[in-house]
Amino acid sequence: MKIKIKKVRENAVLPTRGTAGAAGLDLYACIDKPVLIEPRKLYRIPTGVAIALPSSETVGFIFARSGLGVKHGVSLPNAVGVVDSDYRGELIVGIGNTGEDAYQLSPGERFAQLVVMPVYQPELEETDDLGETDRGAGAFGSTGK
Repeated sequence: MKIKIKKVRENAVLPTRGTAGAAGLDLYACIDKPVLIEPRKLYRIPTGVAIALPSSETVGFIFARSGLGVKHGVSLPNAVGVVDSDYRGELIVGIGNTGEDAYQLSPGERFAQLVVMPVYQPELEETDDLGETDRGAGAFGSTGK
């Protein structure tokens, strides 16, 4: 599979894969100067790149980088960003800081990751009967601890 990618800012860094087995492509902060990510604040960080996913059967998911999340509390406030197959604009990542200390994000720093996966686009069929299962409508905690 190939994904077309375009730099939309002069200082953009193309995404890279940290290792051959990495599921995600690291995204780089395309900022002119460091940004102080304050606790309990939200930020929009540009990547400087736009992509064209190969078909409507693929979707891009943007996740936090584990190290930033675990060590500094810097992660995506919506848990995961969704890049639809027909979106052609710049990838801009919403991040926040759940930690106690501010974190300085530097220009060109890896701060998020893009994972491309298959997606189903099912046709909805309204019904009064969803069928029965052992679980039924049991929700939170219904399967035990």
